[in-house]
Amino acid sequence: MEKLFEVIHEDDALLVVNKPAGLACHPTKGDAFSSLISRVRLHLAGQPARTSAPASSLPAGSGSETLPESAAASAAVRPPQRGGPQLINRLDRETSGVVLVAKDATSARLWRQRWETGEVEKVYLAIVLGSVVPDEDVIDAPLGRDEGSSVAIKDRVRPDGAAARTGFRVLGRFDRDGKRFSLLEVRPYTGRKHQIRIHLAHAGHPIVGDKLYGGDEQIYLDFVVGRLSAAQRAELLLPHQALHAQSVRWATDKEIRFQARPESWFLDFLPLDLA
Repeated sequence: MEKLFEVIHEDDALLVVNKPAGLACHPTKGDAFSSLISRVRLHLAGQPARTSAPASSLPAGSGSETLPESAAASAAVRPPQRGGPQLINRLDRETSGVVLVAKDATSARLWRQRWETGEVEKVYLAIVLGSVVPDEDVIDAPLGRDEGSSVAIKDRVRPDGAAARTGFRVLGRFDRDGKRFSLLEVRPYTGRKHQIRIHLAHAGHPIVGDKLYGGDEQIYLDFVVGRLSAAQRAELLLPHQALHAQSVRWATDKEIRFQARPESWFLDFLPLDLA
């Protein structure tokens, strides 16, 4: 049987997984393995009905949503799988890494409140083309629809767009097959669609393997209809875009952090001292 995903953490209220690259978060076809949420349902099927959740699984919100530790477990008592599992964060199909899944509606509401207020720190790893300079910086550039593109979902930097900020730090620079690359630690301070991918491409350093923002959107158009040529695959260098959601972190009475290691195809592209 095909492996569903790597489980990073699981308790009565929360499931944290390492989403593989190439897997959509939500269904695009009927196959039960075709999306992360459908795999989550398979994973949860047959598990015992929960009766309570530990306080650490239900993050305190604000105002009436705040749950003291002494009350959190009893307040979490709900019918099993009430409303079904819900994704707290989503990743692009081609992006791998940490995804949080609430097992019921109450947990989902509390987790989303924390996520949307900016309390959660998100860290990504990205392999990009070129030697990135400076060693550390913040890209502050608004994003909006790319009306000149034939791809409906494509956005770009534009002055009338929504505010977007992405910080990065260079972890290493290396050569491979006569080309220069950089490994970056990336921190998105806002959550716009395709934000990291657009900002890095705008800075002149597209993510390796990015089919949409890598410079030739025809590659994306051919990919979605399943007709990538051998030459296009060679141009991409990697089977998926080299963007990985490495960790999420927040602090309550103690620091909580979930971390996921990139897949082998990502690590194998790096020199040993960076992998």
